[in-house]
Amino acid sequence: MTAPTKASEISVRHCHGIEEFKLCFALQQATWGRSDIDIPVPMFAVAAETGGQVLGAFDGDSMVGFTLAIAGWRDAHAFLHSHMTAVLEEYRDRGIGRRLKLLQRDDALARGINLVEWTFDPLEVKNAYLNIMRLGAIARRYLPNVYGITSSPLHGGIPTDRLIAEWWLDSRRVETILAGKTQLLSHQSALAQILVPADLPEPRQSDLPKSIAIQSKIRDQFQQWIAKGYAATRVEGGPEGTRYILEPWTESA
Repeated sequence: MTAPTKASEISVRHCHGIEEFKLCFALQQATWGRSDIDIPVPMFAVAAETGGQVLGAFDGDSMVGFTLAIAGWRDAHAFLHSHMTAVLEEYRDRGIGRRLKLLQRDDALARGINLVEWTFDPLEVKNAYLNIMRLGAIARRYLPNVYGITSSPLHGGIPTDRLIAEWWLDSRRVETILAGKTQLLSHQSALAQILVPADLPEPRQSDLPKSIAIQSKIRDQFQQWIAKGYAATRVEGGPEGTRYILEPWTESA
């Protein structure tokens, strides 16, 4: 049996040319299966040529992960929307996704861009932990069923509710977390909690009514607290499940 490649031997870099964009497309389908939300090969080329990013992780000549971002503009502010990150199943839990995001940050800052955003499923708590606790993103926008109910098996046949991760690349919060230091909560007396219960069905389609009921409750709670100016700034596990910790948030927080 061949020993797995050490994480330090995986390289991360920009992707170039149609052949590498085809590798991204194939890896996308290996991760999510064929569905009505596939990103076609030409869109990888367009992103790379119009201010976005196509970043790949490679084990030798084999692509094992990628990140796709497109250029964005809002309120006279340039940002990147990181639409998709995928890592082959056998290469997960080895820090490859985080390395791709750190390369994304370095490249953005070098171009004078200090914000990267992406969507993530509030029910996928492992992703939430990476986004909020390991990268330092916050979440203060909630989009119900943003992509519609898709044919992707990973979406489980339930509405595609998503939180938006805001990654303020040169903020004190992000720099503190990336340095491995603890980011303290700013408003200990005014915290809110939203629980993703441990008995959430997996896969979702194994009990659709229960999955949808849990999702609906979590949606209502996020919308309630976000409307009051709160943002998710921590993710904490426990015997009952995983809790999002929210606190009042301002641009200077």
